[in-house]
Amino acid sequence: MNLSQTMETEEDLLTCLQIKFYNPHQNVKGLYELLPLGTRSRQYADDPLRLGRDAKSCTFALNDMRVSRKQLALYAYRTPQSPDMLFTIQNLSQRGRLSVNSSALNFLERMDLPNKALIRFGEYEMLIIREAGEAKGSFEVEFEVLTVPPSRETCMCVPSMNPVMDTGSSGTNSFTAELTALGPLETDETLDMYQS
Repeated sequence: MNLSQTMETEEDLLTCLQIKFYNPHQNVKGLYELLPLGTRSRQYADDPLRLGRDAKSCTFALNDMRVSRKQLALYAYRTPQSPDMLFTIQNLSQRGRLSVNSSALNFLERMDLPNKALIRFGEYEMLIIREAGEAKGSFEVEFEVLTVPPSRETCMCVPSMNPVMDTGSSGTNSFTAELTALGPLETDETLDMYQS
């Protein structure tokens, strides 16, 4: 087999990790200046993608002294049962914990990433969305900065009161649920008399 048959072609659809950042202090000048925002960067699947403060030891760096020198790593892998490229995340920080969809990872602990994951470390929130692709040897990464925390958009919180719809019923409104549990508010006492 010649070399051109084993290499990926430009037509191969690469898996892409969309990594979206939010930090309450992101107006600080230069915080994301070391990231290639708005463009896709190609990464080899056999090399871990490291993110941290140290631009020399990390693939991508954040210009923030509150971030660990090496904060986290993403590892690509494949399984015999699936053609998809999948990823694990590892906490590389000895100083702080990292959470993946509210599951905490301590130093050197790893976890498989779902297709959509909310990662938190320090004051950062990072939303990672995996777009599936066909290529086996590499993947792409695209960085973006969000104006609102992704936890607001991905929150599964249920408000205590739902708004009343035009029909006049609110479905799961807690007040209505309490009234329903008490039974009907009115009864027609004459109805029992005629059913005998």
